[in-house]
Amino acid sequence: MRKVLLIFSQLTDGDVEWLSKAGDRIHMDKGATMIPNGARVDNLYFVLDGRLAIRSATGELIRMLESGEVIGEMSLVDPAPTVVSVEIDADATLLRIPNLRMREKLGSDTAFAARFYRALCVFLADRMRTTTSRMGYGTVVQDPNAKDELHDDLLDAVHLAGARFDRMLKRLAG
Repeated sequence: MRKVLLIFSQLTDGDVEWLSKAGDRIHMDKGATMIPNGARVDNLYFVLDGRLAIRSATGELIRMLESGEVIGEMSLVDPAPTVVSVEIDADATLLRIPNLRMREKLGSDTAFAARFYRALCVFLADRMRTTTSRMGYGTVVQDPNAKDELHDDLLDAVHLAGARFDRMLKRLAG
C-alpha cells in the first residue's frame, strides 16, 4: 500500500473524494493483459485489490503490485508508449480514472493541480531512489532491510493517507 500513501499524504480529503467519484471501479480476471508493452496508457489506475505483474519486453517479471499501488501515473506527464506490460496475476479490482478527466481537473483547479503534481513528484522521486539503489548505483544510506520505510517528513501524514485510502475502498465497495 506504500505508493498510495505517498500520493494521498499530499492530497486533501476532498481531493481523494474527487478521485473516488471521477473514476470507475473495474474488475479484471487473472491472466488478462491490462496494458500491453508498447501501448499508450489513457487512464490512471489505483489497485484496490488483487495482484498485478509488471513485465519487461522480454517477459521477465520486474515487480508484483498489490492493493494501494498506482499505475499509469507517468502517462499524465509523458504519454509515450510503455516499455513494460501489466498483467493480472490474481483477480483484481481497480479504480480507473481517464486521463482526459484528470487533465480537465488539473487545468481547472490549480490548488488540486499543485497538490497532485507534488504528490506525483514525491512518488516518482521515491521510485527513482529505489531503482537507483536496486541498480547498484551510489551508497545505500538506509538499512537495506528497511526498504519500505517512509521518509521522516512523510510519516506525519501517513495515518491520514491510510485513512483516506480505507475510505476510498469502503466507498467503492458500497
